[in-house]
Amino acid sequence: MHDFCFTIPYGLILIGGGVFGYFKKGSTASLAGGVGTGLVLVLAGYLSLKAFEKRKNSHFALIVETVCAVTLTYVMGQRYYQTSKIMPAGMVAGISVLMTGFYLYKIATGGNHFPTKTE
Repeated sequence: MHDFCFTIPYGLILIGGGVFGYFKKGSTASLAGGVGTGLVLVLAGYLSLKAFEKRKNSHFALIVETVCAVTLTYVMGQRYYQTSKIMPAGMVAGISVLMTGFYLYKIATGGNHFPTKTE
């Protein structure tokens, strides 16, 4: 799998969660954090997709994706540890742990791999 295949949906989930948190609880922190981080991830996924279309890797996008996932893992993990609430802290921390592992795997294996051309 390519990083953008998971990054764009991950970013959209964060955006949706931030908007939901704002409308349900009036939390501007949820709105800013979820939408801000989600937009950064969607943009990074888009940059990675465009680089892939040119048969290149976007190491910058992969680093941005990894930093966002690690940061969310730490911040939301701390929040889950303090509150023991599955939603949203535990869920976001769990998804972010999985995404961090995926991004570290992509870094270790050299990024996106390109299919061989068949003629």
